[in-house]
Amino acid sequence: MPRRTETTAWRNSRRDFSVERNVSRIIPVDAVGPVVPRDLSRFRIALRELRTLSGVLEWLRLQEPPRIAQNIVTQDEYTHDVVVPWSERLILVFDAT
Repeated sequence: MPRRTETTAWRNSRRDFSVERNVSRIIPVDAVGPVVPRDLSRFRIALRELRTLSGVLEWLRLQEPPRIAQNIVTQDEYTHDVVVPWSERLILVFDAT
């Protein structure tokens, strides 16, 4: 798999510089309890690019029907757990930054 990178550049009067970050990290999706393998596979594909809380909330909004977070639990100043009821038997919990 080729390495994807993202470059951020800053410009000011004294100097210009950029920072390159590796953004090819796959987001792990794990099941707790009995989850149908097909469902788990679909979630792994759909969620692998989501890296931020705003990305998670946008993805939820785009679902049919749109989903909403039932609860957002603040872990620290950067990390939140997002709890989303998906179906009668399935709840998604995102560890988002």
